Amino acid sequence: MNKVTGTAHYTGDFTAPGMLYAKVLTSSYAHAKIESICTADAKKCSGVKAVITGQDMPFLTGSIIHDRPILANEKVRYFGEAVAIVVANSEHEAQYACQFIKVKYEPLPVVNSISEALKSTPTLVHERLMEYYQVQQVYPEAKTNIANRTKVRKGNILIGREQSEVMVEAEFSIPQSDHAAMETRAVRAEILPSGEVIIHTSSQAPFKVKQQISKYFSINENEVIVHTPLVGGGFGGKAAVQLELIAFAASKAVEGRLVKLVNSREDDMTTSPVHIGLNAKVKLGSTKEGKLMLAEIMFSFDSGAYVDEASDITKSAALDCTGPYKIDNVWCDSFCVYTNHPYVTSFRGFGHGELTFPIERTMELLAEKLQMDPIELRMKNALKPGDTTPSQTLLTQSNIGNLSKCLDRLKELISWDEGQKVHLSDRLIRTKGISCLWKTSITPTDASSGAIITFNKDGSINLSCGVVEIGQATKTVLAQILAERMKMNTSRIHVMMEVDTQVNPKHWKTVASSSINMVGNAVLKAAEDAIQQLCRIASIVLHCSPEDLDVADERVFLKSNPIQFVHVKDIANGYKYPNGHSIGGLIIGRGSYIMQHLTTINPETGEGQSGPDWTVGAQAVEVEFDTKTYMYKIIKAISVIDIGKVLNPKGARGQVTGAMSMGLSWASREAFSFNEFGILQNNQFRTYKVFRYGENPEYVVEFIESPQLNAPYGARGCGEHGLIGMPAALANSLSKAADIPLNQLPLVPEEIWKRKREGKI
Repeated sequence: MNKVTGTAHYTGDFTAPGMLYAKVLTSSYAHAKIESICTADAKKCSGVKAVITGQDMPFLTGSIIHDRPILANEKVRYFGEAVAIVVANSEHEAQYACQFIKVKYEPLPVVNSISEALKSTPTLVHERLMEYYQVQQVYPEAKTNIANRTKVRKGNILIGREQSEVMVEAEFSIPQSDHAAMETRAVRAEILPSGEVIIHTSSQAPFKVKQQISKYFSINENEVIVHTPLVGGGFGGKAAVQLELIAFAASKAVEGRLVKLVNSREDDMTTSPVHIGLNAKVKLGSTKEGKLMLAEIMFSFDSGAYVDEASDITKSAALDCTGPYKIDNVWCDSFCVYTNHPYVTSFRGFGHGELTFPIERTMELLAEKLQMDPIELRMKNALKPGDTTPSQTLLTQSNIGNLSKCLDRLKELISWDEGQKVHLSDRLIRTKGISCLWKTSITPTDASSGAIITFNKDGSINLSCGVVEIGQATKTVLAQILAERMKMNTSRIHVMMEVDTQVNPKHWKTVASSSINMVGNAVLKAAEDAIQQLCRIASIVLHCSPEDLDVADERVFLKSNPIQFVHVKDIANGYKYPNGHSIGGLIIGRGSYIMQHLTTINPETGEGQSGPDWTVGAQAVEVEFDTKTYMYKIIKAISVIDIGKVLNPKGARGQVTGAMSMGLSWASREAFSFNEFGILQNNQFRTYKVFRYGENPEYVVEFIESPQLNAPYGARGCGEHGLIGMPAALANSLSKAADIPLNQLPLVPEEIWKRKREGKI
């Protein structure tokens, strides 16, 4: 309700008397040595309390490789990189003082693309790459810009080539883009006289913020307290830890005073981490009947100036590289490549939207060469229980959805049999394109979550967990899960919305569509714990065995005679007899969950289990295309996804619909544009275009239910999946309309015209 009425408070909304403000001076070069920084004039400016540079923090940070300074030190590696911080009495005073910081640069050659980064003798973005500390095992290559290579080797590629009677091969490209969350990143930091560090941040990973501030600044972790209120969208971008480190350093420089740092839209696009780019080469081979025999794939991901989550994204794409298809012979190399572009972090889909675009486009090319219906080709090769993934994980009825059912229903909803291409006039064509998708949640093998439930005097329940509410309504579904197990009304479940790392049990991160599985299981265990305690106390009151009791409707009652009961409210905080004697005490339900059966990945073959389950689906896009102007209108978009069990129909449809809109926006117009010097040209919404109200097509969302046995009530995640296949489905539809393969994003009319005119693939 507070969101609807506009009364919800976000990190940037807070103000307080005496609060200071920080602003960041950023680099005007994409690649340059820092010869000197003079801050004397800035320190003289009105209201300025402190100016900080990279020399004040000469150490490196990073979630996977320690390759990134908090503030650039010695050199800058992308346009917009943070170089200095000004702390002042007001935001405008801090901003004004930034212009008086004098930085002398020596420009260096700019690595402005993946192809430039992979030259045989490239300009190196990181000269000391092999010296960097690795938080987790990665495989950089000396004297190159390759920060990590993930290999997948399944079957025998030579046998695959021999068995392939038909082959297709193509190249694809996807530029970097932005998350474009409604709320820009924001943080407040304060160091109390006791030494406690208080951080308020719009983060998807408050426990990671706590861990990293403790680690880099040598503070006991128990002294770092992170608060995360409602977050105005994240899409993976707010899982990175960046501004929090800057804000802490700013507070430390002014003797612990409260400091607020909020990104402008321009800074959010330029300085903070962005959405990864990709160049891909895909070769598929099949029999004449369309049975896939081999896949040879090379992914080269543009990680930008630093790794952050990019190496895991490239690994995630490699391990699911074939899409949801049975292919016995697979060869894939996935590279994490440094460039002088903004560094990247997780984005909705975590590499799967990127891998799906080239795979599904190549499947379309193969269908054309085979003269086979695209849906028939996909049905013929759909993964099913008993098959294995590219990383050789065995699929079961529990851990893989039913792709064939998704395709069957999609075929009906898109009226496929009426024709893939229909001429409406001498210049207007209506076409349909499809794609399939799958995704698992790649997490640390020991990722864990917890949940705590307590009871109020009226018998209602408080639920505490570490999930961040970023608009996905996870906490609503968690309340439903708890209410279902306790057999009570959801309105009687009160979920703590803000995350406080000192109070809430730890949750790995609010990413990867994994929260319902992880925290949902923890909630169920907490409920079981509470039920056992309730039954134990009630058994004393009712003079029976705990096994004879059940809990429902806020009562504990005899299974054999339900009219004999005691109210939960009368025992949840201790039971008091008429004579004053009391038994029991506060009932606190505790539950935890840790990822199970995940393994490390073999560096030579990619073998191993990286995720707990695979959500699958099929999507379609219908467009109306003008053959004269190359303009098009998206008429309809459809998703059919197997999410195991639908727990909240409205919420699930809303999540998938929102993701579909985001996927179509990304596919049809979103891309960063860099000039020859690596300077970002479109870092504001006037020039960086996204879907706007009124441009959305008709959305149709349906679900197939093939329950996952070890998930809460059988449910799989669905927060990302609506996005994953949209770019490929749109490209397949437009390729049919324009009668030319479209293998580059974004799919803007001008680029379609160029491809048509040049006859390029």
